[in-house]
Amino acid sequence: MTRTLRLLVTGGGTGGHTYPALTTLAALQRRRVPHDVLWVGTASGLEARITAEHGIPFEAITTGKLRRRPNLRELGTNLADLFRIPLGVAQAIAHAARYKPDVVLSTGGYVAVPIGVAARLLRRPLVMHEQTTVVGLANRILARMATRIALSHESSLEYLPASVRDRAVVTGNPVRPELLHGDRAAAYDQFGLTFEVPLIYVTGGAQGSKQINTLITEILPRLLPYAQIIHQCGPAWIDQMRAIALPPHLAERYHPVPYVGPELPDLFAAADVVISRSGAGTVSELTAIGKPSVLIPLIPSGGDEQRKNAGYLASAGAARALLEPGPSAELLLAELMPLLADPALRASMAEAAHKLGRVDAAEMLADVLLQSARPPQ
Repeated sequence: MTRTLRLLVTGGGTGGHTYPALTTLAALQRRRVPHDVLWVGTASGLEARITAEHGIPFEAITTGKLRRRPNLRELGTNLADLFRIPLGVAQAIAHAARYKPDVVLSTGGYVAVPIGVAARLLRRPLVMHEQTTVVGLANRILARMATRIALSHESSLEYLPASVRDRAVVTGNPVRPELLHGDRAAAYDQFGLTFEVPLIYVTGGAQGSKQINTLITEILPRLLPYAQIIHQCGPAWIDQMRAIALPPHLAERYHPVPYVGPELPDLFAAADVVISRSGAGTVSELTAIGKPSVLIPLIPSGGDEQRKNAGYLASAGAARALLEPGPSAELLLAELMPLLADPALRASMAEAAHKLGRVDAAEMLADVLLQSARPPQ
């Protein structure tokens, strides 16, 4: 572009909504596209912290959550949210009217709805991005207002109203580019790993997962003769996981850590199998890097999206999925053992995962934004 693009970004609450937008902004920066950014979100959402860390101008609005199944126990909250939503829309209109964006990028979460409404009322182009295989409630509302609809998966088309499908394009879900360039040897050196057995990377997210940690604890003595494990268990669990009694020759193969930071690309590069949840961001990362996995969906999740994400990968041969609530440790072990014993099976799953991945998703979404931007008046 020969002029400065004015981009308004909304979306947040969780990393799954926040990081795709942040990664797309990085793609614009790599292209040296002149642009100004205003991010509108909630003061309590992850987006407020992330924008502060990256020096991105941020404005907070008040908004209410859109609940799929309101119930009597939440009656007071639901009534309060009925008043918060119009207030959020009014605040969103005020911010958008002052900023006068050339294009609006919405990456989901209930905070996105007021800005989407504002974009429609002010006749500003709206690009809506959906991360999951199932189009969420907020995005089903915004789809009818959007100029372009960017999807992470081809299968998401069926969740859109037929009247808007011609506006949809499959871009994939942007993943951080550094994840694609990990150093396997660096991970082996950092954790003192061996080449004798495959490496399993276990993660339940930044805070860890009680369910996953418990399952791993139950099968460790039977698993470690055939594998070594780096286990991101969460800060609250690290002492408990370090205290697990194991024979000395097996204990050296188990490496619990409270959290994983800059070393994540190296761990992904080194891992032969990943055990994890199946949120949108995780699924996008596993497919972008082409990594076989055993997925344990969080049940319930909004719209049952994690179970559907896991089923999507499993049906493509890219993952094994424990789709029923409360899976047993025996079932997890049964899914893992064939993968550990068969390098060819792991290789075929890795190839299937890679075919589903979109390493250029951030670039494609940046293209859609630039194509949709309103010409100068």
